[in-house]
Amino acid sequence: MSETQDETGRVPDIGDGTQSSRCVFTRAKGRQTMSFKTDIEIAREAKKRPIQEIGAKLGIPEADLLPFGHDKAKVSAEFIAAQRGKKDGKLILVTAINPTPAGEGKTTTTVGLGDGLNAIGKKAAICIREASLGPCFGMKGGAAGGGYAQVVPMEEMNLHFTGDFHAITSAHNLLSAMIDNHIYWGNELEIDERRVVWKRVLDMNDRALRDCVTSLGGVANGFPRQTGFDITVASEVMAILCLALDLDDLQKRLGDIIVAYRRDRSPIYCRDIKADGAMTVLLQQAMQPNLVQTLENNPAFVHGGPFANIAHGCNSVVATTTALKLADYVVTEAGFGADLGAEKFMNIKCRKAGLAPDCVVLVATVRAMKMNGGVAKADLAEENVDAVNAGCSNLGRHIENVKSFGVPVVVGINHFSGDTDAEVAAVKAYVEAQGSEAILCKHWAHGSEGIKEMATRVAEIADSGASQFAPLYSDDLRLIEKIEVIAKRIYRADEVLADKKIRDQLRQWEEAGYGNLPVCMAKTQYSFSTDPNLRGAPVGHSLPVREVRLSAGAGFVVVVCGEIMTMPGLPRVPSAEAIMLNDAGEIEGLF
Repeated sequence: MSETQDETGRVPDIGDGTQSSRCVFTRAKGRQTMSFKTDIEIAREAKKRPIQEIGAKLGIPEADLLPFGHDKAKVSAEFIAAQRGKKDGKLILVTAINPTPAGEGKTTTTVGLGDGLNAIGKKAAICIREASLGPCFGMKGGAAGGGYAQVVPMEEMNLHFTGDFHAITSAHNLLSAMIDNHIYWGNELEIDERRVVWKRVLDMNDRALRDCVTSLGGVANGFPRQTGFDITVASEVMAILCLALDLDDLQKRLGDIIVAYRRDRSPIYCRDIKADGAMTVLLQQAMQPNLVQTLENNPAFVHGGPFANIAHGCNSVVATTTALKLADYVVTEAGFGADLGAEKFMNIKCRKAGLAPDCVVLVATVRAMKMNGGVAKADLAEENVDAVNAGCSNLGRHIENVKSFGVPVVVGINHFSGDTDAEVAAVKAYVEAQGSEAILCKHWAHGSEGIKEMATRVAEIADSGASQFAPLYSDDLRLIEKIEVIAKRIYRADEVLADKKIRDQLRQWEEAGYGNLPVCMAKTQYSFSTDPNLRGAPVGHSLPVREVRLSAGAGFVVVVCGEIMTMPGLPRVPSAEAIMLNDAGEIEGLF
């Protein structure tokens, strides 16, 4: 479930001995050898500035920062509200090809580009998501970037941070408890216990909780019923927090959540249970964006964390819109590949928040092109231009898809030291043939110095006014037609396979007034299809829809496709087995 580049086995460029070089020379038995610092070692060496200084770069007064220690703070709601009349800066979206085990580095590139823009004299801010504990302790992966393009404090960001996820989990489960409590004390609302659709959540990968029975043990424990858990990042409360404009909007959206149905199929809302006020109280502080800094002491907002394969995959609207008022350029990311994160950024977040990206950076690597071209991970170190050319079809599909939204796209080739000149040239030539351009980026090893060319070009594109952004479908299209638009135009599927029960459910929601909502696709991140092993740019496949869920508070319909799960499981050897404290009290094994 990791949405961040896997740096395992990556060997960066050997630098010139300056701070941007990761290479450390040591002596062993009379000969000179090389060792390389890990991401966590680099992060620990960061020369962080007090968070008040970082806020001052964006004009945030010290009184409007709620500090969490010395290096992170929340921005007050009052300050955010006071910025609303100001002019917006330019919005730059960083997305990627479909993820591969070779690693793409989307978050790393987002952070590096933000640093690069500041390095060339632009006033830029970064907006990324918070990390879920599930991937950190499951498949190794966090959300702070890597190498010399990181946001710090890295360890805290990837663990409890400022407690936002705990607040979301608590608010969600408070509603769950109040639903069961209402049923226990007489069920005045006449909830059909068979039609309670509100599950519980946990910010941990735990497959045993996907499907379970509650209230066993006798009368005192309530009425037994079948339910289950989702991971917190899939919670509608998470989506609501990321899409709400302020606390009033937050409470209204929470109240709009449909939690159950009566026997006559009429809906029961969160406000009917009278939980929306208490949930808002729990989320009051969590609604305030978190301000931290990069290794180069540039401002970064880290707020919200929905996954893009099971949710809408973008950081909060309040963080993005606030950053746009405070900086001339805002670099944000959308989870996983452009078929998921970027599609939802455009069709859901931008639609709901009135945003329009000025430029898109599409991240790719030579290694990933070779994997899409059929090369095994163990053989990626060998030059193979033919495999690069064969694998570029995946990149080409994403370029075409992003352009279909009317936004200019530039490809960022995230550099690995094993990439040969011929392989890089092959990617550049392919991209040029697609009517776009590709720029080699070395921010992972060299920080802002390694991405200045990309930063300069992105600023030029953003300032040019070339973007003619428009969502892919209109609000008044039928729900099944919206699903078909994404399936056919983004995934290149021939058909959508949805049985009568699903189509009838969509029609019922349309009749109830929800037909104007966008759709949020829950699908494997590894392929354009629902088969995670089908790489490249497949055609001739179908999109099977297993389930649809109405997120009335968030304002979209979730479409669950194929075998995707909203509660992941741990791998055979979870990362948690190697995470511990060393004798110095430092965390080992996290990254």
